[in-house]
Amino acid sequence: MSTLRALRAVLCVYAVGIAVALAQLLRRLRGDFRPPVLPPQPGRVAIVTGATAGIGRSTARQLARLGMCVVVAGNDEHCGQEVVSSIRAEMGSDRAGVMLEPRAETEDGFERHLGVNFLGHFLLTLLLLPALRASGAEGRGSRVVTVGSATHYVGTVDMADLHGRHAYSPYAAYAQSKLALALFALQLQRILDARGDPVTSNMADPGVVDTELYRHAGWVLRTVKRFLGWLVFKSPEEGAWTLVYAAAAPELEGVGGRYLRDEAEAEPLGTARDQELQRRLWAEGLRLTGAGGGDSDGVAW
Repeated sequence: MSTLRALRAVLCVYAVGIAVALAQLLRRLRGDFRPPVLPPQPGRVAIVTGATAGIGRSTARQLARLGMCVVVAGNDEHCGQEVVSSIRAEMGSDRAGVMLEPRAETEDGFERHLGVNFLGHFLLTLLLLPALRASGAEGRGSRVVTVGSATHYVGTVDMADLHGRHAYSPYAAYAQSKLALALFALQLQRILDARGDPVTSNMADPGVVDTELYRHAGWVLRTVKRFLGWLVFKSPEEGAWTLVYAAAAPELEGVGGRYLRDEAEAEPLGTARDQELQRRLWAEGLRLTGAGGGDSDGVAW
């Protein structure tokens, strides 16, 4: 990747982050930072990936408060057990579980952003779809909530070099992985609609949140986070609000194909609605994960 293109990727990612952070600051100053009011959800099961820290942990706790049976998924068994114990202590209930897989160092050859942020969730969703379809019902459908990012607005998907082997920028790779998730979430809804399944797929953007994900960011952003994060960044608890809203809001029953931000619908990047790119990326996901053993969508019912 040329120096100019790499610099452009850095500036675009930072510009989006600054815009979102300023919007959050204005919302906070207006006094609009309030959690969604949601009804109890007894009898429902939620699998939360990345639930051992940050937004995932807060999402698991908030869903458990609604009465859901929460399955904590992560790559550190000790941390997973600690999260489960804390939820049990807070809720006075033992309805929580652990689904932990060992961390892999891309021995499969996947670029890390693409593998962790996109392909892992792509495969997990396909593996869970039979159970989601079987457990969904009229008026109480199953829901797939994909965690998005405003960074997808400056992303591009390079189908000829998805893994960045010929040209690489960590900022471009991150933005690409988030756009890939948006394409996936919308394509999944199209497939679900075609099948008539009682399952919906939506994307939830938590915003700019004060988590450890910024540990590899540049020193400028790390400095801003350190001294102003309490004001312009969301806390993990606040960042989880939109995810919990997407998973539990009654008004979203049977509603899919939405991009949600600040507990409301927003419009994704136009490229995310490119159906041809959606199909191409889906097919490549099937090839890379080896999930093409079922029907043409990679799902064996």
